Amino acid sequence: MPGFVDRVTLHLFAGNGGHGVASIHREKFKPLGGPDGGNGGRGGDVVLVVDPNVHTLLDFHFHPHQRAGNGKQGAGSNRNGADGADLELRVPDGTVVLDESGEIVADLTGRGTRLVAAQGGRGGLGNAALASTRRKAPGFALLGEPGEERDLVLELKSVADVGLVGFPSAGKSSLIAALSAARPKIADYPFTTLVPNLGVVSSGDTTFTIADVPGLIPGAAQGKGLGLDFLRHVERCAVLLHVLDCATLEPGRDPISDLDAIESELAQYLSTSAETFGDLLAKPRLVALNKVDVPEAKDLADLVRPELEARGLRVFEISAVAHTGLRELTFALAEFVTADRAARPVAEPARIVLRPKAIGDKEFTVAPDPTEPGGFIVRGEKPERWIRQTNFENDEAVGYLADRLKRLGVEDELTRQGAVPGAAVTIGDVQFDFEPTAGIDEEDYRPTRRGEDDRLVTGVSRPDASERLAAKKARREHQDYADEWVDEGE
Repeated sequence: MPGFVDRVTLHLFAGNGGHGVASIHREKFKPLGGPDGGNGGRGGDVVLVVDPNVHTLLDFHFHPHQRAGNGKQGAGSNRNGADGADLELRVPDGTVVLDESGEIVADLTGRGTRLVAAQGGRGGLGNAALASTRRKAPGFALLGEPGEERDLVLELKSVADVGLVGFPSAGKSSLIAALSAARPKIADYPFTTLVPNLGVVSSGDTTFTIADVPGLIPGAAQGKGLGLDFLRHVERCAVLLHVLDCATLEPGRDPISDLDAIESELAQYLSTSAETFGDLLAKPRLVALNKVDVPEAKDLADLVRPELEARGLRVFEISAVAHTGLRELTFALAEFVTADRAARPVAEPARIVLRPKAIGDKEFTVAPDPTEPGGFIVRGEKPERWIRQTNFENDEAVGYLADRLKRLGVEDELTRQGAVPGAAVTIGDVQFDFEPTAGIDEEDYRPTRRGEDDRLVTGVSRPDASERLAAKKARREHQDYADEWVDEGE
């Protein structure tokens, strides 16, 4: 069973919005009670929240499917449905969120940082909210929208001040155990450490965290050994500490060649990594020549130290087992950590940036359908949302959708682009036949039976444009006559 997981794929399902309800108020001695259908509740969001008490993504490894609560359906007597419960997922500090294509969605650092990873669906409106002067008692309600479904990849990049890098069995775990209260596994064989270890070190007035990366070997940046999986844990460090083994018995290895090999792997990882969290090669470096309690190792350390210092590196001869030279090393690390913290920009309060849509921007687009000769595809946030909210088993709801699309200008744009009656028009996942101006305008529409729309019934006579204009003129003349009659006091 894994005890540490730093990369998982989450399958997130936000809650669906509740449906609105079509209801008519019924009470004794009130025959015309009017519509009283309530709205559906909002679907719950899936939210990622940074929690410093969480240090691994292990829970998501066993439970990758996460679902928020659904909104409840509305009810009569103007009762709205309850909102779905939001689902908060606790993630470690330093979690990077990527989408399916590998693009970074968010970099979650700092206690309490929140990210709405999947948005809950809107609740549908009840018929009480849809009533108007012409639709006094709508016989339909809007459906709730489905919640967002997303697949996200979470990667943990440890937030540590000091990163230890080095070959297997160089003594990194022993060094963390000597400097802090951490107790990593220590043994005399390579790749003892299979997961990054974190420790807290106090040096004078400075307290900092230190992390090691499981042993790197040549080719780690291409996937050899364990380095490819854990190199990301040194990206956020303020300073890197090379732990070089001066007592190795492997042929062809010495502190200088080990240092060159590790630096090469860091450079290759940086060039192949898609993320940009700062240039690893620009980070300050220190060198710890370890195991100098062994006489042969002490002689080798004295031999290579001048060459390392000639490269501009600060060198410390230490023994993690005998605790030799650790005090000087911790003070030097604290010095770099303090300088890095002082150089960081002061965090500014979060600001909300409003970007209003430019006046005149279209809220939809119409394009020819490449799969349907003579057909068209309508795309846009509003039309597609209206399609999802429509109950196509209710003719009155379909007529209301047609009115909304007409007001938005979809019908006029289709006509302008050459759409003919009967042409296939696709909006979202629904395809229907284009029927320009289904009968009469909305302002002249008078519903007769709840849930029905005469404009959608084949064979019903519909007035043409001249008849509609004549009817409008007659109503205006009648209203003018009535106003004059009232003014004269008759």
